[in-house]
Amino acid sequence: MNSSNKSHETILATANAVRWDLGEELHDSVIESIYSDAAKIAGKVVAKIGDKPRFDWDRTLDRLLTSRWTGLPIMLLLLTLVFWLTIAGANVPSSMLAGLLLDTVHPALKNFAASLSVPWWLSGFLFDGVYLAMAWVISVMLPPMAIFFPMFTLLEDFGYLPRVAFNLDHLFRKAGAHGKQALTMVMGYGCNAAGVVAARVIDSPRERLIAIITNNFSLCNGRWPTQILIATLFIGSMAPSGLAGLMSAGAVVAVSLFGIFLMFATSWFLSRTMLKGEASSFSLELPPYRPPQILRTLYTSVIDRTLIVLWRAVMWAAPAGAVIWLISNIKIADVSLAEHIIDFSNPFGLFIGLNGVILLAYIIAIPANEIVIPTVLMLTVLSAKLAGFGAGAGVMFELDDLESYLKVFEAGGWTLLTAVNLMLFSLVHNPCSTTIYTIYKETGSVKWTTISALLPVVMGLALCFLVAQIWRVVM
Repeated sequence: MNSSNKSHETILATANAVRWDLGEELHDSVIESIYSDAAKIAGKVVAKIGDKPRFDWDRTLDRLLTSRWTGLPIMLLLLTLVFWLTIAGANVPSSMLAGLLLDTVHPALKNFAASLSVPWWLSGFLFDGVYLAMAWVISVMLPPMAIFFPMFTLLEDFGYLPRVAFNLDHLFRKAGAHGKQALTMVMGYGCNAAGVVAARVIDSPRERLIAIITNNFSLCNGRWPTQILIATLFIGSMAPSGLAGLMSAGAVVAVSLFGIFLMFATSWFLSRTMLKGEASSFSLELPPYRPPQILRTLYTSVIDRTLIVLWRAVMWAAPAGAVIWLISNIKIADVSLAEHIIDFSNPFGLFIGLNGVILLAYIIAIPANEIVIPTVLMLTVLSAKLAGFGAGAGVMFELDDLESYLKVFEAGGWTLLTAVNLMLFSLVHNPCSTTIYTIYKETGSVKWTTISALLPVVMGLALCFLVAQIWRVVM
């Protein structure tokens, strides 16, 4: 008896057993269901001779989204659209939150403290320092995250993000990293702490560490405002008025792409030094495209990502606000501590194409990148003795028009080199406190947390130094 006869007899025996156990009617129902499913599958994948080929959405989309020629351009266009919607869509709610928390609640708290005869120093410490820092973080950070994370989750549920990993797998493998690092990179554009957590999808401990250490090169939403403002003021102003916006956007995109280059370069370096090893291969089963579940998406993006990350950022911003107010108001020989630090660090800052104000602002703003610009403005006004700007020492503020920003920065001695190096240093510097804490929670290692925090600082300072030296030779 050959194998086909044996298989036939086995099928008949199984069918008879099913008929015996389940009854004739249920048996017929099961068989009918099997044949119905088989017919549906055959109808999708088999075309009879003479019939027109059937249109298949999944295959058509995959031909576009994973093609060698169209996959990467579509990915860049789609991610650019997500970033544009995030930035443009966050402007109005950010302004509304700032108006509520900074222009309404803050004065009300100050008046309430005055009505209770609270000492000026205690009122300033609590409301001009701690409260303002937390308010800045909430108003700047919440709206972009509330827009970016739901859109990111929608792409994830739709089935597109695995295609991103598929498109970038060969590039990350050449850098000695894992293809799934593409997912952590994209998540980092919303928040680096979330990108670090997303590295859990990588099974290899070595490649997970590479993804965690290099995620800081993705511009998080806390750094986009700095990039956009400086590019608009100094880069866009170099072009004719009709092209100023395009010039500014191009500069920000260039910085973002440079961050991706640094991610590949640093991954390659780590995979051949501290984290030696070959990139592991992984089989990626592309899931079918499916309509996202809106309620699940909102819960995942708002509760699991936005609010948890925001809470950590706000908690770290509180001590930063306290430090800002204290060093601006505690004086030695009638000069504030902030001015002493600025004067001390200014020669080194100018040497690398920055200044002492920027260096101090980035030290203070380790808890939250969102407060960099308000801190720079306040420290510039304090050190340059400018009148008519801000509400006093230690009180962070922003301005309503670009001309006012330029006046403050020019009074602080800013040049085009200062602006370019600030954009670069905003990209390549230490992670914020929330991300550093998340790195420690994910790795459980003081060593790798320290490396993750210090490596980009060293790279950023070296990069600014190199640009400054080239600039002085060329200009």
